[in-house]
Amino acid sequence: MAGPQANDKRPLSPHLQVWRWHVTMATSIFHRASGVALYLGAMVLTAWVVALASGPAAYADFMSFLMSPLCLLILFGITAAACYHLANGIRHLAWDAGKGFDPKVSTATGWATIVAGAVGAVLVFALAFLA
Repeated sequence: MAGPQANDKRPLSPHLQVWRWHVTMATSIFHRASGVALYLGAMVLTAWVVALASGPAAYADFMSFLMSPLCLLILFGITAAACYHLANGIRHLAWDAGKGFDPKVSTATGWATIVAGAVGAVLVFALAFLA
């Protein structure tokens, strides 16, 4: 029967406190999260198409709901997720070609994808609402 003394000799596995945060780790997490957000976007798009097919009254009701402040915030998040996912997908294509693995390049491209997601979402919303 093993007691507490037997566990004292086993090596401890690294914990999150041991790891230092870095942007490439964050981009990996953001990529997965943006993929999940895009599923939400697909459901919103499906609801929009159903409302469109249901006639003018249903479409008008859905659009008034979609233009509420909370829904606009959700739509902005979905747009940011799409822009980020696209930018990070391009980064992954470069990695597939064997480029960009140097730590400095990887950090720079990681920040570039985050900025591209934010700037892309702002540009899309600016074009949509200022046009």
